[in-house]
Amino acid sequence: MTINCRGKLIDLSLPKVMGILNVTPDSFFDGGTYNNEKAILQRVESMLAAGATFIDIGAYSSKPKADFVSEEAEIERLLPIVKLVLQHFPEALLSVDTFRAAVAQQALDYGACMINDISVGHLDDTMLPTVAAYQVPYIMMHMRGTPQTMQQFTTYDDILKEMLFYFSERIATARRFGINDLIIDPGFGFAKTTAQNFEVMHNLELFQNLHLPMLVGVSRKSMIYKTLHGTPDSALNGTTFLNAVALQKGAQILRVHDVKEAVECITLFQELSRNFEAQTENPN
Repeated sequence: MTINCRGKLIDLSLPKVMGILNVTPDSFFDGGTYNNEKAILQRVESMLAAGATFIDIGAYSSKPKADFVSEEAEIERLLPIVKLVLQHFPEALLSVDTFRAAVAQQALDYGACMINDISVGHLDDTMLPTVAAYQVPYIMMHMRGTPQTMQQFTTYDDILKEMLFYFSERIATARRFGINDLIIDPGFGFAKTTAQNFEVMHNLELFQNLHLPMLVGVSRKSMIYKTLHGTPDSALNGTTFLNAVALQKGAQILRVHDVKEAVECITLFQELSRNFEAQTENPN
């Protein structure tokens, strides 16, 4: 199970970590933290040193009821950061978190190698042909509505069946455009209640039936800190626990704020898996 990032094949049979770099003033956890070149470069350097395979840069907060950001403002925020990071870390594999084709195109021209789209083309019908033209990996997330309206759309007859149908339709459409490397993201926290988030997590292995790599992003989200009566700042332990569950149920990429802890989680999971396989092969 590999994806091609500008000629570099990434083997996802060993799970990978995607580190989050938010360059927005209003992200739910670290909004406004990385607002100058020094802070941004230190953040990227620390995530790469801790073992991140990908860095995901976002310039539009997608938290529930987030403020609308114009396309021009998103580009103005994002492109200088993409350029800055690749000037200092030319081998870094940058994913860009955007649902706008124009933003994606300019970021890819600057050297980004992956697009992470919360809307899978529903909010910009030129996104799929744009990704196809650049032949980069494409992360397809489940969501209804927009960041401003998504929590109005949490009524499902059967959330798991509807999500599987959603992905099947989007995968078929992406394939028709000629996109080769697809990654699915169940979209924890997007158009889902806390109970629905846990239902999806409990049944996460069902998404392996789509036969695509799966990214899971639960880092410090409200499904954790609200359940534990805490805050995003206190949600690292819960994040690590759910990351371990996600790995057990088939996740290949963990999208996180805390790279070191996620890498350690993967290392222990892999060691446990190797031990189990060895005992299975040599029961005596």
